Amino acid sequence: MLTIPALLSQPNSVSSPSFVVDEGLLQSNAAILDTVQRRTGAKIMLALKGFAMWHTFPLLSRAMQGPLYGVCASSPDEARLGREEFKGEVHAFAAAWSEEELTETLRYADHIVFNSFAQWQRFRPLVQGCGHEVTCGLRINPEHSEGAVDIYNPCSAGSRLGIRLQHFQADALEGISGLHFHTLCEQDADALARTLDVVEAKFGEYLAQMRWVNFGGGHHITKQGYDIDLLCACIERIQQRYGVQVYLEPGEAVALNAGWLVSTVLDITMADMPLAILDSSAATHMPDVLEMPYRPMIIGSGEKGEKPYSYRLGGKSCLAGDVIGEYSFDAPLTVGDRLIFTDMAIYSMVKTTTFNGLRLPSIYSYNPHTKNMTLVRQFGYEDFKCRLS
Repeated sequence: MLTIPALLSQPNSVSSPSFVVDEGLLQSNAAILDTVQRRTGAKIMLALKGFAMWHTFPLLSRAMQGPLYGVCASSPDEARLGREEFKGEVHAFAAAWSEEELTETLRYADHIVFNSFAQWQRFRPLVQGCGHEVTCGLRINPEHSEGAVDIYNPCSAGSRLGIRLQHFQADALEGISGLHFHTLCEQDADALARTLDVVEAKFGEYLAQMRWVNFGGGHHITKQGYDIDLLCACIERIQQRYGVQVYLEPGEAVALNAGWLVSTVLDITMADMPLAILDSSAATHMPDVLEMPYRPMIIGSGEKGEKPYSYRLGGKSCLAGDVIGEYSFDAPLTVGDRLIFTDMAIYSMVKTTTFNGLRLPSIYSYNPHTKNMTLVRQFGYEDFKCRLS
């Protein structure tokens, strides 16, 4: 059951639309992740692609008394944010690097992972001449799918991510100190255990030549019911068998169920059923609703027809398909009602856009100990204008 901060029971206490992140729930998630580290010696990193609210980094970063060792970045800007604000290790991977991007990323990164031997061989001199020690790794693709949705499945047929065994160049590993694989998306440790069986069968002889192995992300470690004992057994098995340091890089598990999106009903119209238009948008504020697709939960709502009053909820953009989903409520919706979407700290915050010139949701942090709600950031015209020319 989700815990609702006291101030969220009074949703008009924040502007709309806005993201609200609970610092206490972030710390609770981080504590669960730290138990894995303490039991196994693995190092857990924050994947910035999933959560990059740097106002909260002091709660998470080991360099600032938090539990996590660093960040995983996919671009120079993420790497810089990690170096400047998280202050721990910075690991970076991209499907491909340009020379300009990699040169900039090398200013901040401790580890660089390449997606092909061609990129490694092309950029090896650049890495070696960057002026500080950077360890390099390769991303492998075990060709073992656990994901159900292709857009989020790194091992789907035709995936551009990772080196398959048939293309692995065993004679080109000089200078490579680690292997990285990422096969999961919101999954339990049993999926990891099955993946490891395949990774060992295909790449085990190369794991023995490495100093570290990165299990990637997609581990739903902080979800209720996740099998932490099995996760720890998987980590210990690889570390003991191959003498490597294991890294994990969850994004979602760090901020799972720790944030909300507060939205307001602007209008109610009628089509085949009642339509409620909100000041938030699936297209601009919750893009995974359309990409995955999925139906986010709203506090106090039910499935269509479950409660007396059903509505189709739509965003305010001009995209015809800007529809969030169909919901039911105990009472009729009225203009001005606040709706609270759950589990919105992850991915939604980093994927927001200004399509149609819609303003990005404000960002608040909530401290459950002091009961303080703090406005961290509010967006306006200049944020829209400055990303254009």
